[in-house]
Amino acid sequence: MRILRLAMGIFIVVQGFIYREWMFVLMGGLFSLMPLLNVGCCTTGNCATPPAKNDKKQQDEIHYEEIK
Repeated sequence: MRILRLAMGIFIVVQGFIYREWMFVLMGGLFSLMPLLNVGCCTTGNCATPPAKNDKKQQDEIHYEEIK
């Protein structure tokens, strides 16, 4: 995945230079730096959700009545 992001970032930088769109050059630089520095959303564990707390309290037993 890092190689794909790096290739995409380099491609965006090159296209930005060709078309003289400097915003694309900046965005491509960002996409290129992310895999080089190994940063992103899920690499630091920020995307993980905390485990659910299971409080095992005794529940009252449910009684059903038959309706005739």
